Amino acid sequence: MTANHQPQEAAEVRDVTRRKVVAVGAGAIAAAGLGGSAYAANAGAGERRRPPAQAAEECYVLTSETIEGPYYIDADKIRRDVTEDRPGIPFVLTIKVIDNETCRPVRNAAVDIWHCDAVGVYSGYEDMGNGGGGGPAPTGAPTGIPTGPPPGGGGGHQEPTDDSRYLRGTWRTDRHGFVTFKTVFPGWYRGRTVHIHVKVHVGGEWTDAGYEGGTTCHTGQFFFDEASVLASAVVEPYASNTAERTTLDEDSIYDGSGAQGGLLKLKYREDGIARGVRGSITVGVDPEATNDGQGSPPPASASASPSAG
Repeated sequence: MTANHQPQEAAEVRDVTRRKVVAVGAGAIAAAGLGGSAYAANAGAGERRRPPAQAAEECYVLTSETIEGPYYIDADKIRRDVTEDRPGIPFVLTIKVIDNETCRPVRNAAVDIWHCDAVGVYSGYEDMGNGGGGGPAPTGAPTGIPTGPPPGGGGGHQEPTDDSRYLRGTWRTDRHGFVTFKTVFPGWYRGRTVHIHVKVHVGGEWTDAGYEGGTTCHTGQFFFDEASVLASAVVEPYASNTAERTTLDEDSIYDGSGAQGGLLKLKYREDGIARGVRGSITVGVDPEATNDGQGSPPPASASASPSAG
């Protein structure tokens, strides 16, 4: 399908498909609410700091693959600011995509992210409520006790139930392999720890008309350390989320391997996480592989260097 949109501002929402994605101009996004220098960093929760001589070893870590989950919507919004009207702690996520064999940045890759809102609801599936069956809860606290399979962790793809598309977006990596998204700190729902889904598509072509072809070389999830989640849980609207929370160690998807398994490096102000959080991670991929997240993920490959984080 071909998208019939004229290029406009970079922040404008565009309804498209994977095979014909409207290309938009570059530009930096503002990290609103994240100013200042008094930050708390989650030691051990992201990429391990190493001397310069060891830094090159990071590229040999192949980031863990996971299953797609049921609530992926294919390249629906081409944008870096995915927040829309969702309340929550401002969160700026910076991802660097590298070839794990050559250490070189993967340029012009299409990167998708999607995640639930502060009270555990996925856009496009608001009828599922918090946790896959607890009744609609799109704008407030979850209602009732969720039943059925939790979203995002397993099961086959489900067709969207509504037209909402908040907290979803696709953007391309720059010449250094970086892509940055502006969103909100995710909440939680029954059966899963706090997380963000990600896909990396390569081999396609970006033109003024769109992005065509290509394959999915990585399907994964990003995770948050317990200290940051507990800090967020006392801030509204997270404090209104009554769903039972699964800790990082209890999660069935996170493999315990630190940054290699998707654990983010986080920074936020010591005087209050509500001011905003910055997250970053380097994702090592095999551009020649196909990892679309269908079925069971392949085991993490052995690395020439220790797992970071």
